[in-house]
Amino acid sequence: MAQVVRRFTKRFIVACNVMVAALFLLGAYGYWFNPEKYWFIGLLTLANFYFLLLLLGFFFFWLLAKPKMIFISLAAMVLAWSPLRQLVKLRLNTGFELKKEKSHLRVMSWNIEHFEIASYKKNPEKKQQMLQLVNAYSPDVACFQEMVGNENNPAAINYLPDIAATLNMPFYFYAYNPKLSYDKNHQFGILIFSKYPFIKKEMISRKPNNYNSIFQYVDIAIGRDTVRIFNLHLQSLQFSNEDLKYLEEPSIDNESSFKNSKNIISKFKTGFAKRRLQSIRVKEEMNKSPFPLVVCGDFND
Repeated sequence: MAQVVRRFTKRFIVACNVMVAALFLLGAYGYWFNPEKYWFIGLLTLANFYFLLLLLGFFFFWLLAKPKMIFISLAAMVLAWSPLRQLVKLRLNTGFELKKEKSHLRVMSWNIEHFEIASYKKNPEKKQQMLQLVNAYSPDVACFQEMVGNENNPAAINYLPDIAATLNMPFYFYAYNPKLSYDKNHQFGILIFSKYPFIKKEMISRKPNNYNSIFQYVDIAIGRDTVRIFNLHLQSLQFSNEDLKYLEEPSIDNESSFKNSKNIISKFKTGFAKRRLQSIRVKEEMNKSPFPLVVCGDFND
């Protein structure tokens, strides 16, 4: 009887190890699959780091119990080596020199969340602190997502010529759909500031022409070189406060929590599909570039 139990336990653990390895590989190579048809694989990609931890757990378990079986986890990690390097980055040089070499191009990308415009009247110092932080790093180019600004009204809280002067970046390009205004004094879009003049600037907007389907690029001249800078903000998951609260304390013990779970999975599914379409459009424009590229943005994935 004891031998039967041991045999069953061993087979069960092996099956679990193989299943985790298979899910890990699917998640690692999730980009091979069209998320409109195989959206659930995107969930495996999100969970891939935890699958990796489980594989390491199985690896050390078998190392002690039956060393021959470590090949299951080992094989999965070797087969996923290329995407694994993107999942776990080993950065040997962690230093950052605040002082910039003259020959270098420094680019900053930041989702600034409207420069906290909603709380500006009560806490105007937040915006000033954010601008001071940009100046502290002294980028040559700054790409902002979730920008709320105005180019024409000096009375606007985020009047772009004032911000450009504060940042010592006289050149800027604001991309937005005028039909999607934040309020009567501000538009909602994405923006590129630069210390270098623009040779070319372009906004690309595709249907449904909403915020996430708009992206921009500029060509800047640096000495004898020209660089194309892309700025984009791919589809967010648009989680509500209720969704975030549920994610902090998930459960499926009643009808309400089950609906919350379905709602969150539905938002993941929609986000995967929309980001794929948006990224394909960006890639099409990237392929047209005759210049070296820098791609900045909030990718939400």
